[in-house]
Amino acid sequence: MLDSPKLTARQQQILDLIESAIARTGAPPTRAEIAAELGFKSANAAEEHLQALARKGVIELVAGTSRGIRLRSDALRSINESRIKQFSLPLPSLAQLALPLVGRVAAGSPILAQEHVDQTYYVESSLFQRRPDYLLKVRGMSMRDAGIMDGDLLAVQATKDAKNGQIIVARLGDEVTVKRFRRNKHLIELHAENPDYPTIVVEPGEPFEIEGLAVGLIRNTMLM
Repeated sequence: MLDSPKLTARQQQILDLIESAIARTGAPPTRAEIAAELGFKSANAAEEHLQALARKGVIELVAGTSRGIRLRSDALRSINESRIKQFSLPLPSLAQLALPLVGRVAAGSPILAQEHVDQTYYVESSLFQRRPDYLLKVRGMSMRDAGIMDGDLLAVQATKDAKNGQIIVARLGDEVTVKRFRRNKHLIELHAENPDYPTIVVEPGEPFEIEGLAVGLIRNTMLM
């Protein structure tokens, strides 16, 4: 049990529900799911109890997503340990992916360095044909015509290889960018999907590395 301030019976009930949902599916419940489970008239009642739990330091609330509830690290660790013991092969219906969200990437450091990870999202693996390793927050509108907008979360599979025409995450010197990849005998071209942005030409010897391959997208409006 958590070493936390005393909880009311209702708060403990909600905490147990959150722990149970994460242990069962890998993701916390939504406010609406909490309200339905406990017979509240609206999700607002669930929100009030969640705010109280957050003030007592039992959970953290993350703005901008309906499942933005985090347990304290010690509780989450115990749940993960119990899941490992309980499921040697997770059922397909429980196939949740825990994907780190990468924000700004510091020059010269690995893209998945801890200081770059803003938070972790739990998403259904069925959303992607190829399994992603992380989410990258898109900045700018250079890939607008490919449907990739500023603020979207790009699902990325870590790889150092790509085929012509694929959308990649590339590192150019100290910058990380999302572009469409094309290689010929002499040089590499990184094409934007917006006529307002020029094609980037990588000459032989210039610092360049493929960080990953785009395998899906989570629209920023889906996170509200």
